[in-house]
Amino acid sequence: MSRIRIPEGARIPEGVGDVPPRRPETVPYITAWSAERAPAPIVTGRPRVGVAYEDEDLFDRDGEGVLWTRALSRPGQGRPEFGDVHPLRQRRAMRRLLCQVCGGPADRNEQGVLWLLGDHREDWPGWPENMAATHPPVCLPCAGQSVRACPHLGRGFVAVRVKSPRVSGVYGARYHPANPFDGPVEDVVKAYGDCGIRWVVASQLAMELRDCTFVDLEAELAAAAARKR
Repeated sequence: MSRIRIPEGARIPEGVGDVPPRRPETVPYITAWSAERAPAPIVTGRPRVGVAYEDEDLFDRDGEGVLWTRALSRPGQGRPEFGDVHPLRQRRAMRRLLCQVCGGPADRNEQGVLWLLGDHREDWPGWPENMAATHPPVCLPCAGQSVRACPHLGRGFVAVRVKSPRVSGVYGARYHPANPFDGPVEDVVKAYGDCGIRWVVASQLAMELRDCTFVDLEAELAAAAARKR
């Protein structure tokens, strides 16, 4: 993820630190597997359409007309590619508010849905309000496991309840309108409704976090454990 402001004022934070990845015991639901790599399509450009695939079909675009990275669906086959996100499972987790680790429903209470974020409270006043997140939410048990196993979260994290999350755009590779054959120019976040989104091949869905409340994760985990006793 990168710190790029999208037109609606939302932002997406950069990954936390340059910590070498550590193989976790659990493969997160949104992680891509080596057997899921699809043959790379030929990218071109079309007037009044934007970036396109030469052999494009109906499944290559979402309901807003945005072109998406192709991927096969073979979870558990091959080896997990930690750090690489499967575009279809990430979209499903975002739209249905599923836990990015186990794929079950994310935790929700009266304060909202639970997210774990790298701690960037210095970015702007009121952070993470209106931030564009590409990492889906989590359930409470997986949140406890993640803060112990994830090297990025180990550098500093916050637990946030989000009462009004809203799908706002996509993260992906932007192509130059004049000549998409040159390859992508940069990775960007673009909001739905921004005309520039036509030149993006999306790989992750972005969700704007609204009505955010910081919470004490350890206290919530302790309360959940007490309820089970």
